Amino acid sequence: MELFKKIRVLSLEQATVLPYLTYRLATDGMEVIRMEHPVYGDPNRMIGENVLGEERMNAYFLCINAGKKSLTLNLAEPEGQKVFRSLVKELKIDIFATNQLPGKYKKLGIDYDTLKSLKPDIIWLGVSGFGPDSNEAAYDPILQARSGLMEMTGEAEGDPQVMGIPLPDMGTSEHAYGLLMKALFKREATGEGTCIHLSMFESSVSWLTVPITLSASFGKSITRRGNTHAFFCPVSVYKTSNGFVYLAVGNDRQWKSVVSLELFKSLDKPEYEKNEGRIQDVEHLNRAISDITGNHTSEELTDLFNSITVPISKIKTIPEVIADPLVEKRLLSAEDPVTGSRITLAPPPNMSLFLEAAGQQLSFPPRFGEQNQEIYGRLGYSDEDISHFRDKGII
Repeated sequence: MELFKKIRVLSLEQATVLPYLTYRLATDGMEVIRMEHPVYGDPNRMIGENVLGEERMNAYFLCINAGKKSLTLNLAEPEGQKVFRSLVKELKIDIFATNQLPGKYKKLGIDYDTLKSLKPDIIWLGVSGFGPDSNEAAYDPILQARSGLMEMTGEAEGDPQVMGIPLPDMGTSEHAYGLLMKALFKREATGEGTCIHLSMFESSVSWLTVPITLSASFGKSITRRGNTHAFFCPVSVYKTSNGFVYLAVGNDRQWKSVVSLELFKSLDKPEYEKNEGRIQDVEHLNRAISDITGNHTSEELTDLFNSITVPISKIKTIPEVIADPLVEKRLLSAEDPVTGSRITLAPPPNMSLFLEAAGQQLSFPPRFGEQNQEIYGRLGYSDEDISHFRDKGII
C-alpha cells in the first residue's frame, strides 16, 4: 500500500478509456492528477443528469473519477507548456498518460522524448484508437464495429448489436493497467522508464481468440448466435414464470444430473446423452427446456440446479446486482464535502490494501480545476502567478 502511495500519475485525459484506467490506479492508492483544457475540459463532465446542480459535475462523470485531483492547463500556449514541464520535473511524475490524438503529442509538448528529457525514468503511456501512426479518431462503438465485436453480438438472424458495456474502452484500460504494472516492475529492477503505445483497436481484436483461430485456420463461419453457445448445449437463456435464467450445462455428466431430476426426465433420451447430439438438435431442445422452466420461478430453478451443482443464474437487474451479498459488501463510496451528497461506486476487481485501509471510500470526483491552487502552489507559483495564469487563459 505504501509503495503505491508514492507513485504520482499525471494524466491528460477525457472520455472513458483513460479516466477508467486512472480510476483503477487511484483505487491502488496512487496520487492521480487529471489534467484538462481550461475552456473545453472533459466532455464527459457534461454528460448525464446534473445531479449536483452545478456545471461540469454531471452524473456520467462521477462514475469513474473519484479519488483523483483536477488541474486545468492550456498546452496550446508556450507558457502552458512551460508550466507543464515544471509539473513533470518538480512533482517527479512517475507515470504520464494521455489519450490525445498521436498527431498532437509533439505539438503539445507531451511526447515521450520530451518527457524523458525531463525525467529519464518516466513511464509514458499513449492510448489511441489505432496506434501512434494513425490520427484517426475513434469512439467505443466504432471500435466495436471495426474489431468484429458487434458481428459477434446479437441474435443469429438479427442486426449486429453494441455490447452492454464499452469493452474497447474498459478492456483497453485493463490492458493498460497490466502494461503499467510491468513498466513499474521494470523500473524497480533496472531503473529504466518505458514508452507504451496502446491501440484500442488492437486491444479489442485481442479478445477474439476463438473466432480468429477458427476462421483463419479452419475456414469456419463465426458470427453472432444470440444467447446460445456454439459448442455446448444446453447453454442459453430460459424463460421462467417470473423472469429469466441462464443455464449452462458444460459436459455430459452435468446433463445426466439434469435429466435425473423429476422435472426434466422427459428429456432423458439416448440422442441427448452426448453434447454432439444435443448441439445437433439445439433449437428443439431449448424450446423443450423453456416449456418446463416457464412453469417455475427463477428462484426455484436456481435452488434446484444448485443442488446438483449445475451452473445457473437468475438474470438480474442492476438493483438486484447491487443488493447481491457478494457485491454489496465490496461497493465503494465517495462523499462530497461541499454538498454532502454521497455516491455509490462499482466494486473494484480486487480489494486493494489502500481501499481496505480507507474503509472503501474515495475522495469525491474533483471539480473542474479544483486543485489548481494546491498543485501549482507546490511548484512555487504564488497566488498572483496563478491569477495571472487564469487571466491569460493558461489555466
